[in-house]
Amino acid sequence: MKAMVLEKPGTPLVLKTLVDAPPGPGEIRIRVEACAVCRTDLHVVDGELDHPKLPLVPGHEIVGVVEAVGGDVDPSLVGSRVGVPWLGSTCGHCPYCRSGRENLCDKPLFTGFTRDGGFATHVIADQRFSFKLEPAADPVAVAPLLCAGLIGWRALKKAGKARRIGLFGFGAAAHIVAQISVWQGREIFAFTRSGDVQAQRFAISLGASWAGGSDEAPDDLLDAAIIFAPAGELVPTALRAVRKGGRVVCGGIHMSDIPQMPYSILWGEREVVSVANLTRADAREFFPIAEKAQVKTHTVIYPLERANEALEDLRRGRLNGAAVLVP
Repeated sequence: MKAMVLEKPGTPLVLKTLVDAPPGPGEIRIRVEACAVCRTDLHVVDGELDHPKLPLVPGHEIVGVVEAVGGDVDPSLVGSRVGVPWLGSTCGHCPYCRSGRENLCDKPLFTGFTRDGGFATHVIADQRFSFKLEPAADPVAVAPLLCAGLIGWRALKKAGKARRIGLFGFGAAAHIVAQISVWQGREIFAFTRSGDVQAQRFAISLGASWAGGSDEAPDDLLDAAIIFAPAGELVPTALRAVRKGGRVVCGGIHMSDIPQMPYSILWGEREVVSVANLTRADAREFFPIAEKAQVKTHTVIYPLERANEALEDLRRGRLNGAAVLVP
């Protein structure tokens, strides 16, 4: 197998040829068809998340075909198209797992972080944490749904019944959330980097009622805001943009420090909450809804060996939608 390998955080990935590993008990080996590039991959590569497995193959928005199965796995899965997300496995017995909150598991493994991921021609995955996909599914179009879609869906649920929702950072997750929200009859307001006219036009094309820089504001207050950008300084900005009783949802796994802020912008029963990882139940909810809402992911394809270029384009904000690696 070939893989783009992270040997040391803060350094470029290296293309390597590795030995094909057999799947162990409960595992499947997948021939990767597509793997989307997530901002979390960028945090891993840049060393902003502690204690990655090293050397590491990043990537956790994987679509591929099952080539082999290990013990205790139904052999009829061979030939099936599956998706593999960020949550790679859980302990199954901690208080969080037992109460249906496996996203908060005390001893989880994460795809492309603490176990090898999909920036490769092949990947080994825990069969219990893979999702069977339609045989006719387009691997490139589906790949961003495995994290940008699932985390976006979980963040949208945290926003509750809000009708006017602000999305701060209009990238892969926001462009999916916007489509679902518009389908649900909500009103979307897109906040981008100041002066990013291209992203603002992209948001409007997907049904946003308003788009502007994070230093701007629509005419009226919002019911809720979701922050996808990893910028802590946006928390006070979002709090100022929501009405009393409103909620600000932080959707990223990593964010810069939230600056000191006056209590007055939190007062009025405003709330700040975070989203951590995902659950398999999220996927069971999300994929049928994405199909009903006719979500169309906007993707830019890169060959596997150009993973560093895809990461740099994401880092510099050059993408509308999601980058997808195709081996």
